[in-house]
Amino acid sequence: MTAGGERRRIPPPLIGHRIASGRGAMEQPNVTGDEDTPLTPLFWLAVVLTGIGAGLFGGLLMLLLDGVQRLAYGDTTPSPLHRTLALAVAGVIGGVGWFLLRRFCAGLRSDVDDSVWTGDGTLSFRRSAGTSVLSEIVVGLGASLGREAAPKLMGGVCGSLLARWTGLSTAQRRLLVACGAGAGLAAVYNVPLGGALFTAEVLVGVVRLPVMLPALACSGIATLVGWVYLPTSATYAGVPDFTFGPSPFVWALVAGPVVGVAAVGFIRLVAWVSHHGAKGRWVLVAPLGAFLVLAGVGLAFPQLFGNGQEMAREAFAAPPALVVPFALFLLKPLVTALCLGSGAYGGLFTPLLSTGAVLGVGLGSAWALLWPGGPVGAYAMIAAAAMLGAGMQAPLAALVLVLELTHAGFGLMIPMIAATVLATGVSRWIDGYSIYSARLAERPR
Repeated sequence: MTAGGERRRIPPPLIGHRIASGRGAMEQPNVTGDEDTPLTPLFWLAVVLTGIGAGLFGGLLMLLLDGVQRLAYGDTTPSPLHRTLALAVAGVIGGVGWFLLRRFCAGLRSDVDDSVWTGDGTLSFRRSAGTSVLSEIVVGLGASLGREAAPKLMGGVCGSLLARWTGLSTAQRRLLVACGAGAGLAAVYNVPLGGALFTAEVLVGVVRLPVMLPALACSGIATLVGWVYLPTSATYAGVPDFTFGPSPFVWALVAGPVVGVAAVGFIRLVAWVSHHGAKGRWVLVAPLGAFLVLAGVGLAFPQLFGNGQEMAREAFAAPPALVVPFALFLLKPLVTALCLGSGAYGGLFTPLLSTGAVLGVGLGSAWALLWPGGPVGAYAMIAAAAMLGAGMQAPLAALVLVLELTHAGFGLMIPMIAATVLATGVSRWIDGYSIYSARLAERPR
């Protein structure tokens, strides 16, 4: 601000004189100054290197995940005993590994969200790397957790380390960590635009030019680097190109608030197990117990194994019978919370999306009895976007992520917007937490 109340851009532009109208560039609200996070040449160098690092770590972690899956299950459908043994191994590895990490790395930060929102952007490479490797091992063996938490964490670690090595300010470090975290998610799911919006809307909380520029650059670079190993196709390939129709649109208006209420339940469940989960020596045995329970429930519902990607894929492309989606909708959050509460570390992005997808199939199948004609897979996509938007409290990022994950759904854009706005608004009105803020550790007293 100047003495006359005029906003000036910092750093100043190369062209110093005004255009003919005399109006300032800063009168466009998104063209704000960099404030306490100047986008200096050194910062941009760190953004590029963070994107490269996030893409490399994303590829390496997915290589580990794929290797564990091939070693444990090969190319055949595992028997119930085989699956149980694999999950038991995951419980032992995870329990011992996380117990040792928490004992010998106590006090070291390994939570991206907390470091960006309430900390100074500092993350421990040692604890974060150990946590990430263990996470991908147990997810590869079938734990009901998302695979994106580890690359998100290691992308953030890249930003934290580079900020420290280059002497960036605390504000610049926080922004760089957020960019790296979004880039890690972008790389493993091939969603560069969604990763950038995740950075801005979820982690930074502001969608403006000085945030979007580094976020886009970092996510784009990470996705490009990730293509060295990761596929360039859609994560959910083969989803039909659904078209707009009156039935899905009206259904979206009805289902949106229902999805919002369901998202609040999911979030509150995550919050409860995050606060009341296994602690101390219980972490040694709790993952084994939780994963064996998952193995037992999975005998009846094998879709519950893993992060939920196959469950969502089935919902988008070939929905199951009417009763199955409602069972999966109830069970997926429960087994995910069970794994999380046992002390295991993993993501909630795909479990949340798949929960929304099967809820959409169930509600859509019932709706089709009243108003036939709408494809049930379309209802799954609409509800998945709405559940993501409500669960992350980030409607724009949710919509873009679903479009990029499927490379389809543009014909459903209006119903998806309607359902996502209603679901996010209802969940915000009822509660306001997200799957990320619900997991934050208790404040010291």
